[in-house]
Amino acid sequence: MQDELNQFERSQVWHLVPRSKDGSVIGTKWVIRNKLDEDGTVTRNKAGLVVQGYIQEEGIDYDETFAPVARLEVLRLLIAFAAYMEFTLHQMDVKSAFLNGYLKEELFVKQPPGF
Repeated sequence: MQDELNQFERSQVWHLVPRSKDGSVIGTKWVIRNKLDEDGTVTRNKAGLVVQGYIQEEGIDYDETFAPVARLEVLRLLIAFAAYMEFTLHQMDVKSAFLNGYLKEELFVKQPPGF
């Protein structure tokens, strides 16, 4: 959990401020996952901090949503093109990733439980 919060601080994702009296505050919760090796043995626990978006109301708290995901067709096309061009593909695991975008409005999020 501390590693996740350290990544937020290094990436300058948020700033700690006093609670706003007029803005709504979105809660957070921890999502814990076990990372397994090839034998199915737990190698480490991974914690992710997520916002409780189900509290928000469309039109009041947000207007649109966007979640970039890779479609299977795009991955097949990439692999086929790489094979045709004789490119070498490499796989990598991203520890934490954030969209390169800036919000126009202020968003207030509660500190995670336990911190």
